[in-house]
Amino acid sequence: MNALEIKHLCKSFPGFCLDDLNLTLPSGCILGLIGENGAGKSTTIKLILDVLHKDSGSITILGRDNLDNIRLTKEDVGVVLDEVGIPECLNTHQVGKVMSLTFRNWDNDAYKGYLKALAIPEKKPFKDFSRGTKMKLGIAIALSHGAKLLLLDEATNGLDPVAREQVVELLSEFTRDESHAILISSHIVSDLEKLCDYIAFLHKGKLMLCEEKDLLMSRYGILHCTKAQLADLDPGAVLHKTESPYAVEALVLRDAVPEGTALSPISIEELFVFMSKEAD
Repeated sequence: MNALEIKHLCKSFPGFCLDDLNLTLPSGCILGLIGENGAGKSTTIKLILDVLHKDSGSITILGRDNLDNIRLTKEDVGVVLDEVGIPECLNTHQVGKVMSLTFRNWDNDAYKGYLKALAIPEKKPFKDFSRGTKMKLGIAIALSHGAKLLLLDEATNGLDPVAREQVVELLSEFTRDESHAILISSHIVSDLEKLCDYIAFLHKGKLMLCEEKDLLMSRYGILHCTKAQLADLDPGAVLHKTESPYAVEALVLRDAVPEGTALSPISIEELFVFMSKEAD
């Protein structure tokens, strides 16, 4: 079963349109949603949760329409938004008590374990937490109520490198259960590159691609060459190029250039930047 299916999803605002979005997230997998500020990442997650109402299209969560039996659906979905909505006066012990009354499957032992693993202070009120610690608490809560799908919007934002690595390990562990899945958006593309099975690029409300990460890495490469060498290639092999007076850097399809051509590997971040430039 797919954890999440989005078909022909549209939502318009003054000056912005999320246009005909189609995404599928298989169970047991992690899908990274990449895009510049204002690309539609947060809008997509809010539409999945019905915090925003879609104009058209369909959203299916764990085999159920996202508008059917919302209470049951949200029991199965762990959510961390860009702002963690916890009352500022509460400490983590009090937060655990509130969550035990909120979620039927709340696991307080698991919650305490995540607090310890992520070094979240138990006696400080939430208002005194740093941004990174607030995000870590949101992640601990999302992992502690038996969710099968996590929706994480910039959940690694504000974390130091050590904490980001801890969170990446926890999320990887979560999806070792093949009934679990994660949709995560982040500006820190290196985290997604390590973590994700699938990558989706959103640019100005349009989906540029959604592919398996390993397939993306094997399909594209960077060619450094002269203008004359570039002119000898099949034009269909070149997806984007940047020229200087001395050389050319080009994004190419590996299968469309002559065998033996020296190509550099491309990172997910570089690929997104190249494709965004081409889309503009």
